[in-house]
Amino acid sequence: MARIAGVDIPKQKRGIIALTYIFGIGRSRAKDILAKAQVSEDKKVQDWNDDEIGAIRDAVSYFKIEGELRSEVQLNIKRLMDIGCQRGIRHRAGLPLRGQRTKNNSRTRKGKRKTVANKKKATK
Repeated sequence: MARIAGVDIPKQKRGIIALTYIFGIGRSRAKDILAKAQVSEDKKVQDWNDDEIGAIRDAVSYFKIEGELRSEVQLNIKRLMDIGCQRGIRHRAGLPLRGQRTKNNSRTRKGKRKTVANKKKATK
């Protein structure tokens, strides 16, 4: 199992897919990294030799990934919350940010349903 940027890369997968296990690397960036390292996209990780792994590590080091990227994202969210803009307020409240309706859906952001009891009617 190859270890790149502190992440164990699955060895049975193709290189372009395996690199996406690193936070901050998607399919297109993985393709660019493998091209820069001169490694075939279809070659499986278990077939990489030490020179190819070293070249891939060098190519990956140019990008902001994993811990550094996660902390930057968290700082950006904190900045939005501190300045009190609309997106910051929605982050603080745990609601969707990008204009979605919240009456029916948005369970991912709002969490499990909280049942609210009905108001009792006065008897005559």
